[in-house]
Amino acid sequence: MTHTVVLVTGATSGIGRATALAFGRDGARLVCSGRNAAAGAALVSQLRELGAEAEFVAADVVHEEQVRQLVEHTVTRFGRLDVAVNSAGTEGTPGSIVDQTVESYAATFDANVLGTFLSMKHELRVMLEQKEGVVINLSSTMGSRGNAQNPMYVASKHAIEGLTKAAALDAARSNVRVNAVAPGPIETGMLDRIAGGAEKVAAVAASIPAGRIGTPEEVADAIVFLASARSRYITGQILAVNGGKTAM
Repeated sequence: MTHTVVLVTGATSGIGRATALAFGRDGARLVCSGRNAAAGAALVSQLRELGAEAEFVAADVVHEEQVRQLVEHTVTRFGRLDVAVNSAGTEGTPGSIVDQTVESYAATFDANVLGTFLSMKHELRVMLEQKEGVVINLSSTMGSRGNAQNPMYVASKHAIEGLTKAAALDAARSNVRVNAVAPGPIETGMLDRIAGGAEKVAAVAASIPAGRIGTPEEVADAIVFLASARSRYITGQILAVNGGKTAM
């Protein structure tokens, strides 16, 4: 992974942060992006302590001009874009579908679907011209299953999986691969907010065949694998990282 140029959106927390650190340990050159400049600066400081060449660029993936500038900055800074990890997103507004609103729909789909679409649009323009590259999107266990209390999040993750497969078919003949990881419950602030308390998180853990909640680092390891030459014949796939949850 040495000298590989990696762009990570949603890099300031959770899986995105763990992913940036995993690539940094492997010697990648990184552009990390998100909306929290203070958290971004702290991440870059940690990456540089690891010996990685890294910088933070503040961007909100729901705004196309910011995404375009982010990708252009990456290419200007490092000369190319080898790997893009699109992890920016939101958990949506919990509640029954009858309680959802146009506003809750828009907020979830803008962050998760529009943001992933815009990121892929500009990342793939660079990679298709290069004739190589890897894009990895963030889905979820809920990208292939239902959940009665978070319909907008479920629908948005289904959409991300569809975008991933369609983009993979578009890019396959250009030596560009597009995949997604679909984490189950992971130890992040998002899980705490979705579950709604320690007791509910414990109940979720008990429902997983592996008997525990996953870690952001375990998802990051899967992402690094999908970005590597070891997965060079894998494209258009959704890699579940969930302790066996979807095997039930």
